[in-house]
Amino acid sequence: MYLASQSPRRRQLLEAAGFSLTIVPADIDETRQEGETPTHLVERLARQKAEATRGSLAGRATEDVLLAADTIVWTEDGDVLGKPTDEKAARAMLLELSGRAHHVSTGVCLMHLDPTAQALATRSFVETTRVSFFDLTDEEIRAYVASGEPMDKAGAYGIQGRGRLLVSGIEGDWANVVGLPVARVVRELEALFGRQDLVAHCLGAQG
Repeated sequence: MYLASQSPRRRQLLEAAGFSLTIVPADIDETRQEGETPTHLVERLARQKAEATRGSLAGRATEDVLLAADTIVWTEDGDVLGKPTDEKAARAMLLELSGRAHHVSTGVCLMHLDPTAQALATRSFVETTRVSFFDLTDEEIRAYVASGEPMDKAGAYGIQGRGRLLVSGIEGDWANVVGLPVARVVRELEALFGRQDLVAHCLGAQG
């Protein structure tokens, strides 16, 4: 599998599921278009990352799969929260999320890189998880920001790290909040390749 992402969390999730990865990061303009909904945004970015990366793989004889993904945090008002630019921005994001529910959406694009195929086999989808936060005190926000963990994460928190102490509830796929809904990815790969044994293979069963 080619992974169009430098996210260590996506890499860990996929490797834990048994995939062997080659990292081929994509560089695209991630500006939100006027009137674009958060879910449309994240699926478009995943598709554009896949297209940009596929171009860099042109000429390689491969029958592997390319996976591109993008994850965003957005409020119920539709505001998209990216990675904080500094500690002040991180504190502001956490204060906005405090005591409220928000959404984490991951757009995924899968491409079967079959050089013999007349048409490129592609599947894309969006997975959304609803996350609720406790009411956070100023001291809790300051301490978490001082830990440094929020600074490279959308929404200024990582549910797989100390940020789990902020979360009062979750509806949906926990791994999606980390950065990739890997269970759905495997099932989408089954559909892409017309197979029914990939989940069993990832679980360690004999294929």
